[in-house]
Amino acid sequence: MDTFDVQLYVYDLSRGLARQMSLPLLGRHIDGIWHTAIVVYGQEFFFGGNGIESCLPGGTVLGQPDQVVNLGNTQVNEDLFISYLAGLGESQFCGSRYQLLHYNCNTFSNEVAQFLTGNEVPSYITDLPSEVLNTPFGQMLGPMLEGVQVSPGGTSPGTHNPN
Repeated sequence: MDTFDVQLYVYDLSRGLARQMSLPLLGRHIDGIWHTAIVVYGQEFFFGGNGIESCLPGGTVLGQPDQVVNLGNTQVNEDLFISYLAGLGESQFCGSRYQLLHYNCNTFSNEVAQFLTGNEVPSYITDLPSEVLNTPFGQMLGPMLEGVQVSPGGTSPGTHNPN
């Protein structure tokens, strides 16, 4: 049976500003504001305000990832995976369910990583929103960030993306 490598692409949406400014603003150091995507079958899959999308690896407006984490291998074939994503896109991960701080790209990546490999996204990524919201500045920012949507650009999975 064929196996396929599964990677987590990690992007810092702050482009290094979180590392520089988090201590004075939050009272604690954070390394980045993370966007993640799953890379498998030669495509990068992610969730944002437009729902589940895909592109060639590194093909979003975010460019190349800041970090690549190997999550393991999967025996799930691509057709089954695309069907799985279609189901998720109609229910759990439709664009209207996206919430920057509570139900975001990292939630999606964690769900998909567990489906494909049984492994989770590193906790420093998934725990970041609650760490920020547990600071006085984070509590002030929280209500303002609720309506913000991130959509790095791509197409619906299973469609051709010329990028």
